[in-house]
Amino acid sequence: MTKYSIKPKRLLKHVLKIDIPFSNNGYCAGFELSAWRCEALAKHLIEWVMDYALKEDELNVNHSNSYVKMQQAAVRVYTSDNYKRRGEVGEILLHAICRDFFETIPIAPRVFYLTSSNEVVKSFDMAHVRYLGHGKFELWLGEAKFYETGSEAVTAAIDSVERHIQQGFLENEKLIMGPQISKDIEHHAEIRELFASETSLDDLMSAAVFPICIACDSKAASRHGKIDDAYLRELEPELKELAEKLEKSGLRQKIRILLIYIPLGSKAALAEAFDRKLKGLSA
Repeated sequence: MTKYSIKPKRLLKHVLKIDIPFSNNGYCAGFELSAWRCEALAKHLIEWVMDYALKEDELNVNHSNSYVKMQQAAVRVYTSDNYKRRGEVGEILLHAICRDFFETIPIAPRVFYLTSSNEVVKSFDMAHVRYLGHGKFELWLGEAKFYETGSEAVTAAIDSVERHIQQGFLENEKLIMGPQISKDIEHHAEIRELFASETSLDDLMSAAVFPICIACDSKAASRHGKIDDAYLRELEPELKELAEKLEKSGLRQKIRILLIYIPLGSKAALAEAFDRKLKGLSA
């Protein structure tokens, strides 16, 4: 058992899955007293902050140091450049879903290598590994967008991923991430080899899955008060619209995509609630 075996209790529900033309999934925070669960989701994100922001060897948490560890993680998130643009909310959502529903393991915590130098490193929003058994694994290199509209979010995601899979970016990414890969994870040597300068980018790409997380305002989530057939009927076209935009981009012909859609009752309210809770920890 590793420290990553311990995870917060699940809050998000997997409510939609469409496998054509690629895997598209919808996850919802649900409703409480006929209202979308904004505060509950903000609290859940805080529960994931340590897992997101700390390296595995820093996750040695017990009753005597739990508050200090939470503060340490909160400060890393709060002082990162991306937090000023509220991008961390989308990144933590992506991290939580991949860890919880797909059993991925971080190989290089983004907050660590983003804030460990004086310059902002443009990188994937998430770098995880998913073990498939029998010695096989996938690299999960994720992109997260936390926007008010799905159209703006998916357009920005497409632009980011297209830049990320260019040769120059990937070569630079290998140099940045290679030394950060934990030596404690299973198949460390094989994973590290994929990031070696001598390894072809084709080998890296063939081992990679690119989860794209879109968290944005949803008319369905704002209009409904429970997860039922009526809600799902209104939510499904929102997921399909995002999937169609991704399909038209042509990315699927280059990489393996997994779309993760998180409908929000209010993006602004979630950002405010998360900000308030995080400031309380980092004060």
